[in-house]
Amino acid sequence: MELLQLQYFKKVAELEHMTHAAEALNIAQPSLSKAISRLEEDVGVKLFERFNRQIKLNDNGKMFLKRVDAVLHELQEARRELNASNQEADKSIKLSVTIPRVLPDLISGFLQKQPAVHFKQYVHSVPTMTDKLRSGELDFCISSVPLEADDIEWKPLITEEILLIAPLGHWLETKRSVTLAELREEAFVSMNEGHGIRSLTDKYCQLAGFHPHIAFEGDEPGVIGDLVRNGLGIAFIPAVSLTGSKAEQLPVIRIKEPVCERTIGVAWSSRRFLSPIAKQFQHYLTSYFHELEGKLHDITAWRIEDSPK
Repeated sequence: MELLQLQYFKKVAELEHMTHAAEALNIAQPSLSKAISRLEEDVGVKLFERFNRQIKLNDNGKMFLKRVDAVLHELQEARRELNASNQEADKSIKLSVTIPRVLPDLISGFLQKQPAVHFKQYVHSVPTMTDKLRSGELDFCISSVPLEADDIEWKPLITEEILLIAPLGHWLETKRSVTLAELREEAFVSMNEGHGIRSLTDKYCQLAGFHPHIAFEGDEPGVIGDLVRNGLGIAFIPAVSLTGSKAEQLPVIRIKEPVCERTIGVAWSSRRFLSPIAKQFQHYLTSYFHELEGKLHDITAWRIEDSPK
């Protein structure tokens, strides 16, 4: 059994089409077929079922694929670790963030310490982030939703308050705090269903005994402040979004019941080797968010005091 055979098997298992797999591997289709047949002889069982031109992974093949994935993964990680130990470590960090508001300050702060690092930032759903962490396509994910899998580590970084913003002239303008139950008749501006903040705030409304009336929902966080400013409704806003947003001149109101907050954390794969630069970034995240938590406490207190009353 050869490494090349395992790589060929993985590609055929992925595409379940011999011709397409041969094209992807840039080899002749008859050569690929022979390599797969020899692999099946070596393991002593058929790994695929053949139906004319179609080929499909059978139960033996599915079992074998899990082991092959693990072998190829370990070889890839061994190569990365050897490169790092010989001063050939990759200086890039592949990152996915569900809270883009923190990204510019976070990245610029780390680049001041490590200017040679190259960041690659992606936007993914939580399930996709989990898959890409496991495959090695991402190094870290910063998310307000914990990523859960046996081989995924998730570390809380900060717990922030969720507040309200309202249009100028709204009755909430005279309030510093309210219970969420007082807002059951209000129209809300919100993110679409499926976004982490929407799921969280819907849950808090349910705890307060009502389903929120959503007057407008969308996919762009940056327009929420403009829509509130134009009187379309009130909106939930995480503390981290109070600075540098379209909500800067709007009244800010604290929710005193139920306690509304969210936790932001970082996830990574426990099966993957972290390069020295990735470990430095991991430590930097802890210190950055610790400082941010203190700043958010001060900003929130100031904004509530400074809101028109």
